[in-house]
Amino acid sequence: MDDALTKRWQVTMADQDQRISDAIEREQSRLRNFIRRRVADRDDAEDVLQDVFYELVEAYRMMKPVEQVTAWLFRVARNRITDLFRRKKREALRNQPATVTEDGDLLQLEDLLPSPDGGPDAVYARSVLLDELEAALDELPDEQREVFIAHELMGYSFKELAAQTGTSVNTLLSRKHYAVLYLRERLRAIHDEYIRT
Repeated sequence: MDDALTKRWQVTMADQDQRISDAIEREQSRLRNFIRRRVADRDDAEDVLQDVFYELVEAYRMMKPVEQVTAWLFRVARNRITDLFRRKKREALRNQPATVTEDGDLLQLEDLLPSPDGGPDAVYARSVLLDELEAALDELPDEQREVFIAHELMGYSFKELAAQTGTSVNTLLSRKHYAVLYLRERLRAIHDEYIRT
């Protein structure tokens, strides 16, 4: 009986390994492209991709097989990208001098969103605004999206971006300018609606 259980376990593990390998081979290229459109730094993008595949392996090893692998992989990728942005944003905010408003108050990027400590309505409004921001970023041309994300969310300077991409600082500034104009217009109505409430 013990041998039969061991053999069955080995067959199950081999089946899991094959499913994981098939999923990685089938989705790797699409998933890498998806991540690269959202993450400017190639090393960060590769780290996110590896994290996603690691989570797939862990899900199978924890006996939580994934039903719709493709949808699951892209959802995990979005979550890992969000985690990366949050981490980079925290690092950038720590290293970035605060902006001063006309009244002399200090204003930071985080101040533009409702506080997550403001109760369920604020948490919901924050979530909606972040979802809308993500959708609006997806609508930008690739070059504008990449420079906006790298500069605003990941904290890279234009000089660092120019060195990484081989694109002039003036071109990067122009791309970000157009991205900001589009995002400002695209997000104005939703921002006004939730800030007033």
